[in-house]
Amino acid sequence: MKAWEATVRKTQAVARKRANTIFGTYGPSHVEEEIIDQVDVEEENEGHANGEVYHSERFLPNGDYYSGYWVDSFPHGHGKYWWTDGCMYVGDWFRGKKMGKGTFSWPSGAMYEGNFKSGYMDGEGTFTGPNGDSFKGSWVMNLKHGHGVKEYSNGDVYDGEWNRGLQQGNGKYVWKNGNSYVGEWKNGVICGKGKMCWKNGNVYEGNWEDGVPKGNGTLKWDDGSFYVGNWNKDQNEQNGTFYPSASLLEGGNLDWDPQQVYNTDLLECSICPNEKVSILPSQKKLAVWRSAKATENNVRPRRMSVDGRIDAAPVDREFGRMRLSDCAGTPPRITCVDDAMDGYIRGSPIRHPKAVKRQGETISKGHKNYELMLNLQLGIRHSVGRPGPVPSLDLKPSAFDPKEKYWTRFPPEGSKSTPPHPSCEFRWKDYCPKVFRALRMLFKVDAADYMLSICGNDALRELCSPGKSGSFFYLTNDDRYMIKTMKKAEVKVLLRMLHAYFSHVRSFDNTLMTKYFGLHCVKLTGPAQKKVRFVIMGNLFCTDYTIHRRFDLKGSTFGRMTDKPESEIDATTTLKDLDLNFIFRLPKTWFQEFRRQVDRDCELLEQERVMDYSLLVGLHFKEATGDQTPPPGCRTPAGSEDGSAPRLSRADRDRLLSGLAGRSLGINMSARVERTERKNDLDFQLVGEPTGEFYDVILFFGIIDILQDYDITKKLEHAYKSIQCDPNSISAVDPKAYSRRFRDYIYKVFTEDT
Repeated sequence: MKAWEATVRKTQAVARKRANTIFGTYGPSHVEEEIIDQVDVEEENEGHANGEVYHSERFLPNGDYYSGYWVDSFPHGHGKYWWTDGCMYVGDWFRGKKMGKGTFSWPSGAMYEGNFKSGYMDGEGTFTGPNGDSFKGSWVMNLKHGHGVKEYSNGDVYDGEWNRGLQQGNGKYVWKNGNSYVGEWKNGVICGKGKMCWKNGNVYEGNWEDGVPKGNGTLKWDDGSFYVGNWNKDQNEQNGTFYPSASLLEGGNLDWDPQQVYNTDLLECSICPNEKVSILPSQKKLAVWRSAKATENNVRPRRMSVDGRIDAAPVDREFGRMRLSDCAGTPPRITCVDDAMDGYIRGSPIRHPKAVKRQGETISKGHKNYELMLNLQLGIRHSVGRPGPVPSLDLKPSAFDPKEKYWTRFPPEGSKSTPPHPSCEFRWKDYCPKVFRALRMLFKVDAADYMLSICGNDALRELCSPGKSGSFFYLTNDDRYMIKTMKKAEVKVLLRMLHAYFSHVRSFDNTLMTKYFGLHCVKLTGPAQKKVRFVIMGNLFCTDYTIHRRFDLKGSTFGRMTDKPESEIDATTTLKDLDLNFIFRLPKTWFQEFRRQVDRDCELLEQERVMDYSLLVGLHFKEATGDQTPPPGCRTPAGSEDGSAPRLSRADRDRLLSGLAGRSLGINMSARVERTERKNDLDFQLVGEPTGEFYDVILFFGIIDILQDYDITKKLEHAYKSIQCDPNSISAVDPKAYSRRFRDYIYKVFTEDT
């Protein structure tokens, strides 16, 4: 009798859900339906052992429909899932995630057919848009990435390289009217060296920027005429020579304006925009109830998404301290539902240092450096705020001359160009101001925000102790900028390499080298005549995430272990090479870009005879907090079809925060770290043995301290320390050897996440 009643209830529930799906919800109450939905899943699972794969057809609690294979309440194997909004996926599943080959269709008529990975369009696949556009090629996490062919509905075709959803690299674009372009692209526009062929036979070959010719180039006509010179949309900057053909010379028709290319010829060569998808396959989630058999009888099971992520529960945020270099023994491993999804063993919880107050001491009135801070803020406000020519990235060589520096006197009573102030009289020096103004523009730093951060009402904070070089560090109140005092020798190195540095960061958006925004000097008047030189840099750890671990990595062993006692190590302690017991695993595309960029950066530093630099790495362990709040500057996706804000899972949000969502290499990167152990008989083993324990983290990293010249002081240091220990273990080595050793080490601690 009970079995018969259960069957009737089940049949009624299925009929009711079908009616709800087709005609809309009706009836006085949904409480009973919710309970029956839970019973449905429990009863469906009866008779199936854990891990057993079986076929089933189900109407899920939210009205969606699935038909296919299951395992432990997860779609697993081949199956078809239909959402109530009209989206549908038919293909392979792995424990609730779209994984393998499949087809995803939208109610608009759009369709993707190809490979999926963890719910994302990832691998080779073909996307057909609702307007008739189609793309066939490589995908990474829902974005076109790699080689692909895009056929637009208007007849245009692009065949070439893509990066994060936009044309980037080498590619060919053919317009329907017969015009074509072959060459370099950047961020979806023609940029770099390339060749444009018009259907009338005219050909331009040369440099491009933002979709138009800029720089050296040659325009050839089919009659043999050609024009060679420097191209620019601004007529005043355009200059070159026109060489007419014999037929033109005979006819005497020598009148031609280069601006015709911009005003007429390029008008019919516009690039079609890429399609916008309202909702991505990774955002379409399934929801089932975990079987009550696995829970206590008196506890209602928590809602769980079908990819294994359970609704957030209270997390213990207090952790004790653990010495990173303590490698005696392996902590116990635990296997979670999430671990089974991702195919790896999650390590036992990391014990993080307790939270500490904000780093640094506020420089208030009475502080020994209070007047110096006022002078610095006055000088910055004067340098950045004074009127001048519009900043340009095209600088003349004279702008980089080390002699390009300007002094300004700041008397307390004020002058024609400076305001009155309560501090002592001082003089202010700007080094190469045009270059640093261009760098701020290149790094997209707004002048008003820059002044507000450094010169606003909030005081600077001085870090508790100077660095090894004796330099002092100051932080702005919003943590965006770091100010470092410099030795005269360091200033000389920066000025010497400034031209190469500017060209490098302009060429490579993902450079890991420190970002410099200004170089200045304050000279105090009086008998002391004290000079304080300082540089303004970006703060790598400016983030809403708590940095639980920070490492300074060089690849050397001599003196490369923190000398702080256990009781003094906290979240602000910078640990060193021999303290490191993790391997950092990056997604494939980011790992490849990481290796390329480290090679480029090290080649520049080696060329400039610089050594003693290091890779600063910050880790935020995700399990340490339940915080799902995105960091500032991260865009949230558009609203869902019902007008409400989309609810992304933690894993999806983490992926969006990674570099593939348009963020820079080394900033807010979702990754994994694997715990390592050093063998007891190898005290100075740089890289420990992997343990198989993984942790989900947010990574921050960049190359710092790039101003140490291999001068006579460092050569003497190398000779002296070589007597005491292995010459290969010390930091002070020749720049070429330093670069090679640094890269070899970094490529061991950073690997591809397979």
